[in-house]
Amino acid sequence: MVVMALNRAARLRDALERDGATCVWCGRGFDRHVTPTTDHVLPRVKGGPSWPENEVAACRRCNSDRGHRAPVEWLEECLCRGWEPDEPRLARTLTLLMDAIGREGGQRRARPYLDAQLRRLRRRAAPWGEQLA
Repeated sequence: MVVMALNRAARLRDALERDGATCVWCGRGFDRHVTPTTDHVLPRVKGGPSWPENEVAACRRCNSDRGHRAPVEWLEECLCRGWEPDEPRLARTLTLLMDAIGREGGQRRARPYLDAQLRRLRRRAAPWGEQLA
């Protein structure tokens, strides 16, 4: 059991170093009142792997409120709530995950779900002329 906790802590530490010390969904900075957690961008129940490319740092509130909702659906909910989600970080994470799945193979359930999320994210960006990879 201790080994799993260490692995999870190490993955959270890596996500914080890679992405910065803010919640990807609401934009709040982490401190002693806002605790970071590891959130799977593509939920595990939807076929998302437990790989670093599928993990971001999210506050406990956002991680809990999101549940198993799709990333773009939750992004839109966060915007409706007046929060400041990190849309470029989300796009980067989804793209890195797509690349990792292409490299590693497998993830039969995750591929179509991930494709759909990337398409939705690109459509969101299109009206403003932004280009997502």
